[in-house]
Amino acid sequence: MKRIGILSDTHSCWDDRYATHFAGCDEIWHAGDIGDISIVQRLEGIASVVRAVHGNIDHGLVNKRCPEYLCFETEGVRVWLTHIAGYPGKYAPGIETNLRQNRINLMVCGHSHILKVMPDHRLGLLHVNPGAAGYHGWQQVRTLIRLTLDGGVIKDLDVIELAKHTSAK
Repeated sequence: MKRIGILSDTHSCWDDRYATHFAGCDEIWHAGDIGDISIVQRLEGIASVVRAVHGNIDHGLVNKRCPEYLCFETEGVRVWLTHIAGYPGKYAPGIETNLRQNRINLMVCGHSHILKVMPDHRLGLLHVNPGAAGYHGWQQVRTLIRLTLDGGVIKDLDVIELAKHTSAK
């Protein structure tokens, strides 16, 4: 059993509540638009495993360290982690093919700043977009997600709402 913390679109924003809400997580996944590499480094101080992909605003050290996508299996769940992917019924070009070919059970993406958790019944997977954790963008509520993976089962999914849009730390 693994407890997973998921966030996206930090845009170089660090909030100490990331550490509070992800305390006890075995892994943290960042779905892109990280901003500064220090965000990944600080997440590594919270969980022993941090998986991160770069987004469309990322450059430099973030792009060198974080790939465009990650495809992996943990706790019997096949995961696709990327920044821009769309959502069930309206995937970005090439995404649906990759999801099918890799027999993905859990697809995690960011980019839209819109929190969305929905099943894709056609592909037999769960789509998760944790919304935006940072201050940059139009979102009024910043969000994170926590969930548990246990022997191929995705369970105990929690949506965590942070403060309304305020000035960055």
